[in-house]
Amino acid sequence: MEMSSNEQASPDKAHAVAGAFVAARRDRRALATYPGEAPCDLVEAYTIQDLAIALDGRRVAGWKVGKINAPEDARLGANRLSGPIFADSVVTVAAGEAPEMPVFAKGFAAAEAEFLLHVAPGWDGVIPADDAATRKVLDAVHIGIEVASSPYPGINADGPPVTISDFGNNAGMVVGPVLEGWESAQFETIKVRFEIDDLEIASATTATMLDGPLGAVRFLLANLSARGIDCSGGTWVSTGAVTGVHPVMSGQNVLAHFDGHGSVGCKIVAAEPA
Repeated sequence: MEMSSNEQASPDKAHAVAGAFVAARRDRRALATYPGEAPCDLVEAYTIQDLAIALDGRRVAGWKVGKINAPEDARLGANRLSGPIFADSVVTVAAGEAPEMPVFAKGFAAAEAEFLLHVAPGWDGVIPADDAATRKVLDAVHIGIEVASSPYPGINADGPPVTISDFGNNAGMVVGPVLEGWESAQFETIKVRFEIDDLEIASATTATMLDGPLGAVRFLLANLSARGIDCSGGTWVSTGAVTGVHPVMSGQNVLAHFDGHGSVGCKIVAAEPA
């Protein structure tokens, strides 16, 4: 993870932003504006995220990985970003089940079809060099959905550092069926289709996703290593939106089809104020 050498925001300002996001998420209330001085680069962004993880206190079960588009990738020195997925926001389902997944109704809300790769406990800290080595650090692959939501409606529009600062815009993960034959599966050959309320709105394969789900795992392991975050106990990696980031509203049903490997869905509901 490359970081800018620009002058950084003060620790007090970063702590204030982190505290505001954690409080808003705990209270399940929206934030009309960004709560403080917005980060301009990766150092500031991940500083706020790390402070927020510590303030939040919940167990992290995994990490979401998202793409940083041009021209911001060149400016920031990275083409992906990461954010924590807390254990109490992860729902594992059997085929045909559709759990309710809460979002901030007056904030930002979206759903994404993703391959979920699990890094096995005991990872030795060495960043895999290629796809073959990356497969060796995994012990499972599932199909799934990332629920992206933030109290702040402008989280994505304001750019990657802002997205990173509020847990990477993650609000939950639905773990669907195992991807049979994952040990040798060619992800780029699996067509993924995404529906909202029974209407197909997008389809794609991972061929459009940089170096694919395995590359997302390599990015994440390097990112966590650079931040001093230990994931030797194992971790989920939600590897990126295959068909895109699809805005959703409370009451909508979403369904992701992974051709030849089943489907996974959920119902979007409004997070009730605490």
